[in-house]
Amino acid sequence: MRGRNLLYLLEGFTLDKERRELRTDGSTTVAVGPQVFDLLVYLIENRERVVSKDDLIASVWGGRIVSDSTLDSHVNAARKALGDSGKEQRLIRTSARKGVRFVGEVIEKGNEDLSASVKSQPSVPQKVQFCTASDGVRIAYASAGQGLPLVKAANWLNHLEYDWQSPIWSHLLQALAAEYQLIRYDERGNGLSDWDVDDISFDAFVRDLESTVDATGLDRFALLGISQGCAVSIAYAIRHPERVSHLVLYGGYARGRRMRGSTEEIETADATLTLMRLGWGQENPAFRHIFTSLFIPGGTVEQMKWFDDLQRVTTSAENAVRIRGTMNNIDVSDLLERVTVPTLVVHCQGDAVVPFEEGRLMAAGISGARFVALEGCNHLVLPGERASGQFLDAIRSFLKDA
Repeated sequence: MRGRNLLYLLEGFTLDKERRELRTDGSTTVAVGPQVFDLLVYLIENRERVVSKDDLIASVWGGRIVSDSTLDSHVNAARKALGDSGKEQRLIRTSARKGVRFVGEVIEKGNEDLSASVKSQPSVPQKVQFCTASDGVRIAYASAGQGLPLVKAANWLNHLEYDWQSPIWSHLLQALAAEYQLIRYDERGNGLSDWDVDDISFDAFVRDLESTVDATGLDRFALLGISQGCAVSIAYAIRHPERVSHLVLYGGYARGRRMRGSTEEIETADATLTLMRLGWGQENPAFRHIFTSLFIPGGTVEQMKWFDDLQRVTTSAENAVRIRGTMNNIDVSDLLERVTVPTLVVHCQGDAVVPFEEGRLMAAGISGARFVALEGCNHLVLPGERASGQFLDAIRSFLKDA
């Protein structure tokens, strides 16, 4: 790629091959020796295979004699520079008696603006269309992939196009669209759906899901609810049990923050709405970052910036307050015992947005529901973390006989 600066975007780092720099997402340069830098480049460029000791010696040291201890020390230095370790081996993994391999996620980038560096496109084409809800609101929906239809209910805040570009959502969407016909939609008031709407209520959220399903022409499908989408999915499954083959609920709740019987929860919910009214639309992300730090406390700087920005471009400050206020007052706890479709409930043990106990209560209230507890503290599963693989495995296992 002569004449074009090639960048490698790693987990929280940018490796600039031409400038021979390793930088954090905050643009701080990480000090690495020249051979450690070359070793990193070689591992990244050959990440599709295990690299042998002879390969490294030939490429990094030009074929000169190098001791095993020197080689090991350089591999460990490369790990340390990326916040990895020999024990964890999250990014650079040793294969006994064979060599090492770079196993972290890598995105290659030319000299375009780094703010767009994590953008990706669906591995399968996505078709965006519009339908009209019963009150005339236009709802944007999209389909990608083939196989068993899997409808994802909308959650706090979506965008049919930007979600594919997000380092938070794209890995999950890619994985699901690779195995199922994934159908998503943008809830009223955000994303590509109408923003200027009179009715933002829980019942309207359920009608949006109904309108989307009707527009697709699906007779029967699996339904995935995430966060607030769980309550919407439960209500839909009660109204239309003949159409839902399987119900998957992740990180959700039957009771919003103001409905859990806690004075502290109510005060926190009301204070959050006040902060949103004051600062949501500002360029300074400080107010939105409150949500980001709760949703993905284990996220990288880059992932947090994306989530900050996504919230701002996905909806207006007024709509964010209206949507959040509606979520705080959701209560479908009396519907749980009426769910008759096979149900899987999944929840992260350290979730800071929706307490783990709310997931347990939801599962306990649905007869025969399976419950899977994930490791981790993020409300949204992130690429590379153990919870992400656990979540996808749980879905595959649950839907294999659908």
